Amino acid sequence: MRLCPALSGLFARSGPLRHAATSRPQRRGLLALALGACLTSVLPGPALAAEDWVVGQIGPFTGLPSPDAPDIQAGAKAYFDQVNKAGGVQGRRFSLFTLDDQFNADGFKAALPKALENRPIALISPVGSAALSTLIKERLLDNANLVVINAVPGADSLRNPGHPKLFHIRASDRDQYARMLEHGRTLGVTTLHVLYQELPIGQQGLAAIKEMAPGYGYTRAEGSQSKHDEASLGAAAKEVRGADAQSVIVVGSPKFMADAIKQLRDAGYNRSILALSYLSAPLLVKVAGEAGARGVGIAQTFPNPNGRGLPLQAEFQATMARHAPEVKTYTAFHLEGYLSARVLVEALRRSRGNPSPEALSEALRSAGEQDFGGFRVNFSRGNTGSKWTEMSVIDATGKLRY
Repeated sequence: MRLCPALSGLFARSGPLRHAATSRPQRRGLLALALGACLTSVLPGPALAAEDWVVGQIGPFTGLPSPDAPDIQAGAKAYFDQVNKAGGVQGRRFSLFTLDDQFNADGFKAALPKALENRPIALISPVGSAALSTLIKERLLDNANLVVINAVPGADSLRNPGHPKLFHIRASDRDQYARMLEHGRTLGVTTLHVLYQELPIGQQGLAAIKEMAPGYGYTRAEGSQSKHDEASLGAAAKEVRGADAQSVIVVGSPKFMADAIKQLRDAGYNRSILALSYLSAPLLVKVAGEAGARGVGIAQTFPNPNGRGLPLQAEFQATMARHAPEVKTYTAFHLEGYLSARVLVEALRRSRGNPSPEALSEALRSAGEQDFGGFRVNFSRGNTGSKWTEMSVIDATGKLRY
């Protein structure tokens, strides 16, 4: 049997225990000290603090006059704080950092290497069709050791083929167009016009709506493209009014859609106007006023964050009240961030704490349908987890009614 170094030294041929001049009490004391040293060398010391699970968010914290990125951050952080308070995952806490891309592709490309320096296990909910198109086309995720959970917007080009490390929670834009077209038919609409922004989201939106409209019984679907400036929008609004369609769908960034609706109302268009989920009611009311916003329909990809009836709504509201008490009114983007965080945490638990992209991807796909309190996510058939949509309408007080 091999002795530890301290005892070996004592029992060595010339060691103190074999030295004739060493008294019995001295030898006992030396033996006790040696045993203590050996125990210290084999017993574990105090546990080192485990590293955090690092999660990043790159988004338009400036450059986009809409609450998308800040609200997503607040919802995600509230859920991470809840998990941390309960002990984290595998005893490790979550930390969330943010980087501002100023709502442009170059800003996103510059922020991504900085984000990777923090060694995150995931990015959550990047925002912007230009930034995300660059992410896909330039294959920026290929060598990144992470997954991306959710993305805004839900343009088809970001999903087909998409990227194997990019998992979408929100329903696609095509799902939203389908809900709008269905909604219009229930109102007796057969002719529509698309006022779309000169961006990928707008151009792809027009193409999708024109392709889908005949299947819903529409006899005419035309479009007008516009840049995001007052002169261009004003001219496009007049063109739309002249087309005399029964309904208009506006497609673009949140501020573009708000400005487009204001121009349509100013041009005298008082019929049905529908918009994508990225437009928030407060932004539209601020731009177009309560009168201009009233009656505008907005497609939604998540349940009413202020509603009741679903366990998800109660759980979300309780989490926000406890961990983000400064937030008094909840938006769909708060709920989107919260759900993005929940999906990531569940994937990490299922992977048994293995944060590699391969392990998280397998955990997401093998989970099958997951029910988050009435909102179901299923990645077993692909990287889009939900097709949930609903229409909401802005009432006379500027509030959304689902």
